[in-house]
Amino acid sequence: MKEHEREHELERIIGYKFHNIDLLTIALTHTSYANESKEKVHHNERLEFLGDSVLSVVTADYLFHAWKDRPEGDLSRTRASLVSEGALFQFAQEIELGSYLRLGRGEDLNGGRNRPSVVSDAFEAVIAALYLDGGIEVARRFILPFITEGKTAEGDYKTRLQEVVQQNPEEHLHYELEEESGPDHDKHFVVAVYLNSNCIGRGHGHSKKMAEQHAAREALALMGLKDLQPQTPATEAKQK
Repeated sequence: MKEHEREHELERIIGYKFHNIDLLTIALTHTSYANESKEKVHHNERLEFLGDSVLSVVTADYLFHAWKDRPEGDLSRTRASLVSEGALFQFAQEIELGSYLRLGRGEDLNGGRNRPSVVSDAFEAVIAALYLDGGIEVARRFILPFITEGKTAEGDYKTRLQEVVQQNPEEHLHYELEEESGPDHDKHFVVAVYLNSNCIGRGHGHSKKMAEQHAAREALALMGLKDLQPQTPATEAKQK
């Protein structure tokens, strides 16, 4: 595709036309692409930093007003789940963001378009681009449809498992890294979760955090709680 053609296609998907299309181009540019370019190219890491903050503020504001009777702990746990890597990766998949990324050849060949860390970072960068181009309300309109549908990162299984275990103060929960393999661009981790000295779950992932989430999910399944879903204002409303 010609310069900016893919960006214009993404504009149609997200329903916003940029005044400065270069912001979107930067948001879609991974460091690997910038490193391989013969010319100076801006990558999306700075935008990712800003987008993370914008996302957090919008999500916190939404939960604060939607859950007027909930304590701070509930709000914090739900926000953490909605803005985590797994959730952002799910959101990004809905707009097929991975297919629009500018990746270096090696990153592309090694599955970068489907790598949660790469795609979720780009999603945050797109949020920042929208914020810089159109202001906070434009960013809010983009974010809210995702976070109000009750989606979470792997259901934040670690938090849910911790809450279950805390019901018995004598129980102790901890995670142990059992295996780490693969090159830097494609790491693979195996983590086990222990209840006291007993292994109750084991998980795999491309990051330790993701492997821990999968281990916690397996432990919850062992307890018969695998299908327990964390609550958001949207899911609560559907249940009423």
